[in-house]
Amino acid sequence: MPVRIDRIAFLTPGNYDEANPAQGLEEALQLLATGEAQGWNGAWVRQRHLERGVSSASTFLAAATQRTQRIELGAAVIQMGYENPFRLAEDLATVDVLSHGRLQVGLSAGAPPLGALLGERLFDADPAQIDFSHQRVLRLRHNLSGDWIGDDGDRIESPAGAQRPRLQPQSPGLVNRLWYGGGSLRSAEWAGRHGFHLLIGNLNQGEQSDDFWAVQARQLGLFRQHWQATQGPVAPRVALGRVIVPWDSATPATRRRYQAFADSRHARTLAPQGPRRTLFAPDLVGSADAILQQLQRDPIVAQVSELRLELPYDLPAQDYAQILHDFVHLIAPELGWRPAGALAAPSLSTALL
Repeated sequence: MPVRIDRIAFLTPGNYDEANPAQGLEEALQLLATGEAQGWNGAWVRQRHLERGVSSASTFLAAATQRTQRIELGAAVIQMGYENPFRLAEDLATVDVLSHGRLQVGLSAGAPPLGALLGERLFDADPAQIDFSHQRVLRLRHNLSGDWIGDDGDRIESPAGAQRPRLQPQSPGLVNRLWYGGGSLRSAEWAGRHGFHLLIGNLNQGEQSDDFWAVQARQLGLFRQHWQATQGPVAPRVALGRVIVPWDSATPATRRRYQAFADSRHARTLAPQGPRRTLFAPDLVGSADAILQQLQRDPIVAQVSELRLELPYDLPAQDYAQILHDFVHLIAPELGWRPAGALAAPSLSTALL
């Protein structure tokens, strides 16, 4: 099956030096603007807690709306176990309005992984009594749907007068731009049945097979088989993530660092890891030609039209700029991609290379 990629995006961790978070976050914002200038279709940011990175995707992307004009802005993923579905909906709707409808929201269900550590810092009730299931994700979408709150006669009073209550601001299209982070057969099927677009990446839960590609193909098939658009006639989207690090314009020292990064993670790709039997895809590190050959052999790449480059953690800004530059100029066009309204503004890669 021939490879044809129509949309490309990148995922950045937004990491920083703990002594100077402002610089790292500013560089991450500049990277998003660089991506837009180069014609990338989307720029996503990881949301992670208690780490040197973006702990509030909605806050960060609100700033990004003022630095960009066209590129899709995504969060991957927001773990709903840490969130209040109503308050998060208010934040996301605000960001979407500021972006003029460019926000893409990746979500996941389940108890927060750091919940036991955080304890009463996070929870106002016994965690055993809190519903962390997929229903929490559906509650978020319901809050974004624009439904009235309360009975027909309910009104809230403010200096602006009486009004019937519902979530504000209203951003009607956002309910059709919600994604679910899939890593298991159950999550992929659930996303399709409930009309969430699918984010799949370089790790899976090893179910029914130790073959990463076979498992991911099964997930993709289940998602498409069970797709039901629940918020109007919406076509399903799948964004495939791979760790891709081309080094063509990098210095010899930088190439050695990239290779050491890939070597340090190779062992985990050889067998299922941990009690969940996590399967990892190999990182794609090397020349553009070598990476192209690997992508063209990837059986999942051939089944999707959206590819998401996942950037490694803790690289300096100039490395991220170099990776984006090499991918967009040397790899993406060979996959059939064409720039999306590339801007004439100078890019960060030009400034830092």
